[in-house]
Amino acid sequence: MSHHDERTFVMVKPDGVQRGLIGEIVSRFEQRGLKLVGAKFMQIDEELAHEHYGEHEGKPFFEGLVEFITSGPVFAMVWEGADATHQVRNMVGETDPAESPPGTIRGDFGLDLGHNVIHASAHDDEGANEREIDLFFDSEELVDWGLDAATWIYEDEDH
Repeated sequence: MSHHDERTFVMVKPDGVQRGLIGEIVSRFEQRGLKLVGAKFMQIDEELAHEHYGEHEGKPFFEGLVEFITSGPVFAMVWEGADATHQVRNMVGETDPAESPPGTIRGDFGLDLGHNVIHASAHDDEGANEREIDLFFDSEELVDWGLDAATWIYEDEDH
């Protein structure tokens, strides 16, 4: 991993899985030039859901978040690239799909705040990436590999 690269956590939520959007979402990140370094199709249990949404515990919508994220399988991923968290957040759109412009994942596929298709680490929360990646992946599940197309994506030769 280059010193300019960062890793960020992304998850297709149960509604995105049920709607068959995994391939479309993965394609968008690949087409952008990000590199997939970890992925798993999984069912989140209540304990992991509570850890993942821990900052919302005690809020009125917390139980609904836990119930929804455990309602079906998810596709958890780690993407790598220059300024990956910011890039991904721009591609994902606003939390409320109604506020997300067309062309963003939520703008194109989401209609409801509670069923907004995808989760991505917050770029304004220092340490969110590492915390979420560590929650969902063991270090040996992440693959360091060279993206041959990087010379066509980045001007900087460090990639």
